[in-house]
Amino acid sequence: MDEKKLYYKEDSKNVHKYLTVTNIVVFFGVFSLFPSLINSFKFELSSFFAVLLIFLIWLFILFSAISLLKNAKKIREFYQSDKFWNIKNEIKGRADKCNELNDHIEELKTTFVSSGTKNLGKVEYKDSSNYNFKRKEWEKLKNTDEYVYQCSSTVCKNAQAQPFKYICKYFNIKPNEENLNRIEEVFNNFSAVEEGKKLLTAEEDEIMRKFVGKLPKFIDDKQYPRFKKRLGFKEINLSDVYYPRFKFLYVSAGGNSSIETNITLDLDNLSNFIEYLSEQIKFKKSIEGQRALMTPKLRAYIKERDNYTCQHCGISIKDEPHLLLEIDHIVPVSKGGMTCENNLQTLCWKCNRSKGSKISS
Repeated sequence: MDEKKLYYKEDSKNVHKYLTVTNIVVFFGVFSLFPSLINSFKFELSSFFAVLLIFLIWLFILFSAISLLKNAKKIREFYQSDKFWNIKNEIKGRADKCNELNDHIEELKTTFVSSGTKNLGKVEYKDSSNYNFKRKEWEKLKNTDEYVYQCSSTVCKNAQAQPFKYICKYFNIKPNEENLNRIEEVFNNFSAVEEGKKLLTAEEDEIMRKFVGKLPKFIDDKQYPRFKKRLGFKEINLSDVYYPRFKFLYVSAGGNSSIETNITLDLDNLSNFIEYLSEQIKFKKSIEGQRALMTPKLRAYIKERDNYTCQHCGISIKDEPHLLLEIDHIVPVSKGGMTCENNLQTLCWKCNRSKGSKISS
């Protein structure tokens, strides 16, 4: 089924829904309310006014139902019109580019080093206590996520004071060069995600701004998301749920109290974590003094040094104001490359995506 027929089918469901509602309201008025209104003349005046009030409310509901029905028909007609399909065809190329960038951003969100905690197996627990304890906090112990560490209250409280130390100790992230490189990669990619979300939103807003004033009034704020979706735009996920979250959890033996220490590795914490790891590592003499840390300052410096221009294809923010630029290792870390100014370059997201782990020529 092509898109046009699919939209007609979807919109017809709404038309039939509001038509059914309107018929029910009319049926109630004709067969219940009108007879009651007529009969109320025979009784006290107060009864008449009570029924009259109900009648006025019924009229309001009826007109509302008819308005919704007319709106649904207009919407169905609009999505079948040449006006909508001309807009869709006009922006198809730009919408496809936005969707491609959106997919790239979603890929970057999956970059994180597993904590490496051990799978200790599954059990079935039954409480046969003679006492009817609710033990409500014990429900938290069912959380077997690898980023949750069940511990004593002392460990939980100490993790508040020294979060990075305790993440390393209890989530098996050893302070070594390999893990530092991986955390830097996560920070670099997550920084690109946050920049990409802003740039993508700005690009879509710029595209849509051209048509907003020309749209029918019934394409209101509620209808706008569906309008964008039918134009071909994928939804932009602006949430930050992709940030790794570590939890230290203590639950009392009786199950009546608990303590949690939650640590979210957002960009600020990742940047600080990188500095913490670097302070704990004894670097090889061959790279000591040469290696830099992947920080917001270094990322900004590399872009400025390269004049905000992709070093492969030559495109710059002058050509595309909403261009996502990323920082790339010329010689990948996986092939022995270091995080230092001479081994870093600015690439547009497309070139960086296609380069992968290859060495730049």
